[in-house]
Amino acid sequence: MIILLMGVSGSGKTTIGKLLAETLNCKFSDADNFHSATNIEKMRLGIPLNDADRKLWLEDLQAAIKNWLQENKNVVLACSALKTNYRQMLMIDSCIQLVYLKGSFDVIENRLKARQNHFMTEKLLKSQFHDLEEPDNCICVDVSELPEVIVKKIRTALAI
Repeated sequence: MIILLMGVSGSGKTTIGKLLAETLNCKFSDADNFHSATNIEKMRLGIPLNDADRKLWLEDLQAAIKNWLQENKNVVLACSALKTNYRQMLMIDSCIQLVYLKGSFDVIENRLKARQNHFMTEKLLKSQFHDLEEPDNCICVDVSELPEVIVKKIRTALAI
């Protein structure tokens, strides 16, 4: 099984993803690690990425997912996957479960302001919410809860 944790920057994808992967004894992967140096520099400078910037990133993520599926690996993947067409590129098999980490602008903004040493700052949050196309037919979890509570809710919803 591959669990795709999606949401805007600051929604807790990495924190929740690592904890969830640990409790499931499986691999964790962060889509941020698939970004090019150019994309990371743009975001560090406060320049939102566009669809063209994300194209190769999404293709690399899709290739990684195909590889995990072929190797029958269980993976928790943290990825913003903000738009429907991005998720369509990544949700290539029925064993991929989509989990949406949903939070209000204010909650996420406060988290980003407190975060240090990350290329994605609160300056880009408005563009993230602007690009966000909320998914249907997924597990949706409120990110205002404690990480352990969120992981428990995800595991309950997935029946694992």
